[in-house]
Parts: sequence; structure tokens; C-alpha cells
Amino acid sequence: MVQDNGALKKVLVIGGGGREHAICWKMARSERVETVYVLPGSPGIAAVPKVQLVSDVGVKNHSAIVAWCKQNQIDLVAVGPEDPLADGLADVLQAAGIKCFGPGRRGAQIEADKNWSKDFMHRHGIPTARYASFTDAPEAKAFIRSAPYAALVVKASGLAAGKGVIVAETIDEACAAVDDILGEKRFGAAGEVVVVEEKLVGEEVSVLAFVDARTVRVMLPAQDHKRLLDHDRGPNTGGMGAYCPCPIIKPAQMELVVREVLQRAVDGLRAEGIKYNGMCFMG
Repeated sequence: MVQDNGALKKVLVIGGGGREHAICWKMARSERVETVYVLPGSPGIAAVPKVQLVSDVGVKNHSAIVAWCKQNQIDLVAVGPEDPLADGLADVLQAAGIKCFGPGRRGAQIEADKNWSKDFMHRHGIPTARYASFTDAPEAKAFIRSAPYAALVVKASGLAAGKGVIVAETIDEACAAVDDILGEKRFGAAGEVVVVEEKLVGEEVSVLAFVDARTVRVMLPAQDHKRLLDHDRGPNTGGMGAYCPCPIIKPAQMELVVREVLQRAVDGLRAEGIKYNGMCFMG
């Protein structure tokens, strides 16, 4: 990713949440890293040794980020949040000759556009819940009422800060979610397309992997608690906490996940001419 010529490295991390806090903390512990800059960061991240906040550049100003990286001789940019990747920040950095950990705009669709992602999985034989996508609320509700499976998971196709998924208990609740997303525009442009999925019941396991055009290297499995309240009650959230490692998934199952999901995704992206390096998430 970054060739080691013996010099200490300067890294820029994009983001300011808990994920970026962990990335900055880990990078700062490396003897190979001189300084970790973070844009925009947070007071908590600023307390990490070797970390400096960047406060005079806007996260959405890609040209200003490129200029700042060149001026400060940044060796690597690591992008944490999905939004900058979906907006094409990695493409701009790579075009300017700045190494970036994170996919370009086309690769970021796998998270930023659930409709595209589901179609991608279908094209490449990646196991996924049955689904249909809609832009018309009456059509979506008619499908929910007539689907040959429990079509009770309603998703805003775009990015909605982890809150664009409604796991309904009843058909009426799922239909109300469609009205909320397509009719009331609860998630704005993120809800211009709604994905209606089969409701799968069971334990959730999150597997994240470092990937490039050919390689998959998985991290330890984790489990999110996504519902607001204890005992899986309340609305879905962006995540109410997680623990790792997760003992629910066994080694043989992990091998299947790597082979049938992650490796197929990497191979599918390459087959479609999409350059992808960074993290790939499977839930």
C-alpha cells in the first residue's frame, strides 16, 4: 500500500467518529508513523498521541484536500465514513497521485446504493435475501402484500447514516415504512428507491475484510446490537454497540463466508472493471 523507504510516514484520516478514533489510535502506535492528521476529527481523537486535527479544510472540498495533502507531503489517506467515498474522494486523490485506502465512487456503490448492491450480488451468485426494488409506493406495497416470502425488510437504497432500514413485524408496518421513505421522503434523496427484502430471522454476524483487486484478508468476526432497546426491541439504529470476537460463527462457516461472499464480491468487482481497495463489509 505504501512502500517503506525507511522514512516515517505521514497519514491523513478522514472522519471524526468512533471508527476513525480507533484507526487513529492504532496508526499512532506504529513506529513507522510520524504523524496522524485527522479531518475533521474530534476532541477525543485529538487526545491521542501523535495526532493533529485539520480544521482549515472542508471534508467536502476535494480539491482543497488534495492541495493540503501535497503541501504536507502525506503518504497515505485513509477514509473512514461512507459519504466521502460515495462522493468520489478516493478517485480524486488517486488521480492526483495520492495513495488512498478506500474504494472509488463505483466501488463505494456496494454500500452507498443498496439497489445496485443487491443487483450486483444477484449477478455474481452471492447469497443474499430475496428482494425487489421500487420507486412507486403503491407498487411496493402491492408487492409486500403478495410476495411469496415475508417481504418485511424495507430499505432506503442510499446512505442514511445506518438508519435507513426498517425491519417490520407485520405487513402493515412494512407498508407504512414504504410510505415513510417514498411518500414522506424521510431520508431525502437516499430514499428515492426503496428495496424490499425477505426477512431473515437469526443471529447477525459482521465480517469485515481488507481487500484489493484479488485478495481477501478477514478480520475477527463481530456482532452488532442494532435495535435501540434490549431484547431486540425498538427501531433499528446505526448500531448500539458491538463485541468481538463473535463465537457464534464457526471456522467452517467463516471459510464459507470468505469463499462464497467476500471472494465472489472481489472477483465480481474486478470482472466489472471496478478498482477496489479498502474494507469490504459482510453482514
